[in-house]
Amino acid sequence: MEIGFINGEFVDISSPVIPIQERGHQFGDGVYEVVRVYRRVPFLLAEHMDRLERSAHEIKLTVPYSKTELKQIIEEGIQRSDLKEAEVYVQVTRGIAARNHLFPDALPSFTMTVRPIRDVPTNYYKKGVAVYTMEDIRWKYCFIKSLNLLPNILAKQTAIDQGGYEAILVNNDLVMEGSSTNVFVIKDDIVYTTPTVKGILAGITRQKVIDLAKQLNYEVIEDFYSVAFLKAADEVFITSTVVELLPVHSIDNDRIQGVIPGPVMSALSEAYRTTVIQVCKNESVSSQSNE
Repeated sequence: MEIGFINGEFVDISSPVIPIQERGHQFGDGVYEVVRVYRRVPFLLAEHMDRLERSAHEIKLTVPYSKTELKQIIEEGIQRSDLKEAEVYVQVTRGIAARNHLFPDALPSFTMTVRPIRDVPTNYYKKGVAVYTMEDIRWKYCFIKSLNLLPNILAKQTAIDQGGYEAILVNNDLVMEGSSTNVFVIKDDIVYTTPTVKGILAGITRQKVIDLAKQLNYEVIEDFYSVAFLKAADEVFITSTVVELLPVHSIDNDRIQGVIPGPVMSALSEAYRTTVIQVCKNESVSSQSNE
């Protein structure tokens, strides 16, 4: 069952609850997070809540709940939904006020939904996906997870219209990130990814993959690289909370020459899944001991 929450109250997700003068609706004046739920356990929740707080701080917005309260709200929403595998979407905006570009004297709004996880076809993980490069036309502060996603949507749809799965955004021939993912390149068993500058989002899954790569003794280089380097890679994969690690088989119709999925990504995927299982097991034991 899908669950909704708005400003202190759990609601029917199908009910219209957002007022016309909500600033998220009018201006995109807010921030958000998406948390993956495995076996009723919100994975890497602390990291997601830290990023939510950082994003809010950068746009001078106060999250109306403490991290402890957020954790309780999210966990209650998961329990109410009775979903074992789900995604939690949380959003904070500058509130409800008459339309004016100036900050209003209003309380922030907080909404949350708990829904079944979006399915990614199994064959995508076995055969990979096509991606297309295109100009990055987003604003300069993409390290903030804001509600302003129209450029991302346009890029993603352009890739879909060409028969692809994701758009890889490029700035002056340098690879930034996907429209909703981070990008990893493997060359000679070295792991490359764009550094966490203001022009990209510091992905939670991205950081976990970097940590796992180092634990597996792979060299990790966080630096900028060109589209030509991307296309000459031994392996390419994209990461996000929803897709986890997803292999790429072609870029702008140029085929990746290595095995799909490649050995490095396969090792990282296995390590990632092992981490998920261990975290879920530990959280379950912790919950039972607190009862």
